[in-house]
This record gives sequence, C-alpha cells and structure tokens, in this order.
Amino acid sequence: MAAASSSPDAKGGKSPTIIKKYANRRLYNTETSSYITLEHLAEMTREGREFQVFDARTGEDITRSVLTQIVMEGEAGGQTMLPVSFLRQIIAMYGDSMQAMVPHYLEASMSAFAENHAKFRDAALKPFEHLAKQNLAMFQAATGMMTGRAFRPPEKPTEPPPAAEKPGASAEELALLREQLAALQSRLDGMKG
Repeated sequence: MAAASSSPDAKGGKSPTIIKKYANRRLYNTETSSYITLEHLAEMTREGREFQVFDARTGEDITRSVLTQIVMEGEAGGQTMLPVSFLRQIIAMYGDSMQAMVPHYLEASMSAFAENHAKFRDAALKPFEHLAKQNLAMFQAATGMMTGRAFRPPEKPTEPPPAAEKPGASAEELALLREQLAALQSRLDGMKG
C-alpha cells in the first residue's frame, strides 16, 4: 500500500489524515478509527483539514476521484456551482495542448478568490451599512420635524433642551430641517428610479 506523503499539512503543520476506501465503497478514517461518509470528507474540506484517500486493496491514491465524487454529488443534489458552459469548456480542454496549464490556472484562480472572499463580502455590505446610517439620520430628522424638536446628528449625545429654551423651533432650525427633508426626498426619488 502506498504511504502517505510525510510532508506536513501546510495549514495545520501535521500530515494529512489517511482515509481508506474499501471495495464496498465504505470510507475508513484511520485517525478516528471509524467509518465515515463523503459528507464527512466534505466537512473536513470546508474546515481546511487535509486528507488523502487510498484504495484499501491496491494502495492507489484516489483522493482526486473522491473529491470529484463529492463535487458531483453536490451538483446533483441541487447545490449547483458549476455552470454548464464551464463544464463544457473543461471537457473541451481534455486532450488540448493547453490541458496541462488548466489545473494551475484553476488553482490560482480559486486561491485568489478565497483570499478576496472577505473583501468581497465587506465591499458588498458596506454600502448597505452606509445606507442604513443615512436612513436612520433621515428618520430622526423627520421625527424631529413632526415633534417640533431640532434634529441632532447621532454623533452628538442627545441632551434634553435646557429648561429656559422655548419648545418652538427657530427660523435657522426650520431652514436646516427643510434642507434635510429636501435631501431625504431627493434620495427617496433616486431610489424609486
């Protein structure tokens, strides 16, 4: 039987877990001394844990075919990620003179995507966060107009007006509120269009 490579796992600093696949299609995790499923291997992959799968009878490393089987089961189970056009392009590359470059290209592309995943997520959420802050400020301004209280930006702590202050708004405060209401209306009009 082929031995697992003795190179340490790049992520965990230890050797990959050895999985044996038997003729009855059962998978045996030698680390935990238990039978596992393809879903267990998928979870290990999501956790970033390295493993190698060997045919228990021949000792052949069959990791690639088992990983492909996990992908195909995911695709068949309704969790499609691979567009038909992409699959056609992959199939067309078999036997092509560029075939040897495809694995390196795909690996580099996926590595770059994984590295930027957090940046993509943050970039997608930042506009909504900014919009939520703007909406809150506009809501507070509108509430202030309805209640006769001047709008105070959220950065400043809201303090009750001094006892000597009249409840009515000054001309300057009304002008500020009108500006804020006009800005609110233009933003709402922009969202509709």
